Amino acid sequence: MSGREAILNKVRAAIGTAPEDAARAKIVKKRLANPPVGVIPARGQLPEEERVALFCLMAAKVSATVERVRKPGDVPKTVAAYLRSRNLPASVRMGADERLETMPWKALKSLEVKHGPATADDEVGVSHAIAGVAETGTVVLHSGGANPTTVNFLPEHHIVVVDAKEIAGDLESVFARLRQTFGKGKMPRTVNLITGPSRSGDIEQKLLLGAHGPRALHLIVVDGG
Repeated sequence: MSGREAILNKVRAAIGTAPEDAARAKIVKKRLANPPVGVIPARGQLPEEERVALFCLMAAKVSATVERVRKPGDVPKTVAAYLRSRNLPASVRMGADERLETMPWKALKSLEVKHGPATADDEVGVSHAIAGVAETGTVVLHSGGANPTTVNFLPEHHIVVVDAKEIAGDLESVFARLRQTFGKGKMPRTVNLITGPSRSGDIEQKLLLGAHGPRALHLIVVDGG
């Protein structure tokens, strides 16, 4: 008997069930096929413009910086301006996300764009979120060949692009969208929910940014598609 089977058998014994309990298996199958919808917070249930404004406000409250641009083509020059404003090298690391790939990075001759998983030497990572959550100012990113998770955590500065139309009012709506996008039972290996830069208050209850990841999070909200 494996360790997993031993643990599950103890759980079954504690709650008085057996692996061959057909009635219970039927209930579980029915629930998984039609999962109930939980309570949806009212704060994020707003028209799009107000929802995006709430997202920007909540993100700023957790120490992220936020900038809005009119179209995707404005993103590269906005990234370059961020680097200059913080005296950072003109170099960024990103994956091969097709939304980022179609942006005019090559028009900025002085900006180096490196692709692939991040390394300890990368100071700035650029990602594209699959969604945002208005009620908390959270961006949602998924892993995959085109979206290395290392870009989210190794560089000290993380720039995340999110489309305004992809900002949902609540987290529940985002997960429903993920299930619809990838298919039930086929979720990405990793889904990262990022709310502000990395922080810790473990030492003498003093807030320290960059404790376990980027010490700066910059969000670029693209208003137009």
